[in-house]
Amino acid sequence: MAPIDFGVFLSTERPDYESLLQDARLCEGLGYHSVWISDHLLGMYEEPGAPRFECWTTSSALLADTARIRLGQLVLCNPLRHPPLLAKMAASLDAISGGRLILGLGTGWHEGEFRAYGYPYEPPAARVRRLEESARIIRRMWGEEAPSFGGRFYSIKGAYCSPKPIQRPGPPLLIAGGGERLTLRTVARNADISNFAAWMGTPEEFKAKSEALDRQCMRVGREPAGIRRSWAAYTLIAETDEGAEMSMRQYTRKVEARYGGAGGTRRPPLAGNPEQIVEQVRRYIDAGVSLFIIRFMGENIHREAEVFADEVLPNFR
Repeated sequence: MAPIDFGVFLSTERPDYESLLQDARLCEGLGYHSVWISDHLLGMYEEPGAPRFECWTTSSALLADTARIRLGQLVLCNPLRHPPLLAKMAASLDAISGGRLILGLGTGWHEGEFRAYGYPYEPPAARVRRLEESARIIRRMWGEEAPSFGGRFYSIKGAYCSPKPIQRPGPPLLIAGGGERLTLRTVARNADISNFAAWMGTPEEFKAKSEALDRQCMRVGREPAGIRRSWAAYTLIAETDEGAEMSMRQYTRKVEARYGGAGGTRRPPLAGNPEQIVEQVRRYIDAGVSLFIIRFMGENIHREAEVFADEVLPNFR
């Protein structure tokens, strides 16, 4: 059975880097496998002009300012960065960090960011095909001496990438998305880690997507077990039933203030006291998850991270 690991998602939408670093170091000290950040150029929670740190710069800083914990992106927006340069950047950062990088890639979805920064916003199928070419180029540059590639969207010719990443054949490549015709085929061909959808979803839904990925793996001649299945989850945890109920009420008020009546459909899939969370986690493990990316949604994220580390993690080691 694959090891079960737990990472923590950290928002980069905040006014200062020091608070983000404090959170990352807390997670490192508590024994989490990894921390994860997203790739957005505009504010996502309050208003578009809210302070938000750029993803790759922040990835580099956090890996420099921590010692052991891994770092991944959930996920980099592929069209924003030229793939050969990203391959070089990732190889360098993996070498600098002692082999702690996980490279997360997706097609991008926030049309407003594309328009605001002057990038063309292509139809979904074109963005998936771009992602496919990007993954192939990145893999070649990490593994070959001076690779060449000619595609519809990107090309390289004798693209040396030295130094190579410390992790061989390269950092784990996570590809996000659940489209069963194109995206999961790209995952099957290129990814080390899948992530079908972030924050919500039942074990049954996850299992169905995982089985769809298995079918794509069989079509392209790849062993399904070679792709690790990750899942990112909204999480509310408290030490007692009373605390869990209070945390849920606070969360519900906050979400309904933002989303109105639709907020009631955004209940965290992991919620309750530690014992309840452990049972919920087991259901997702049975559905195929081996890497959990936890997004704590309560009023005291530090305390939630501590309770989860103390009361939940030991059950899966």
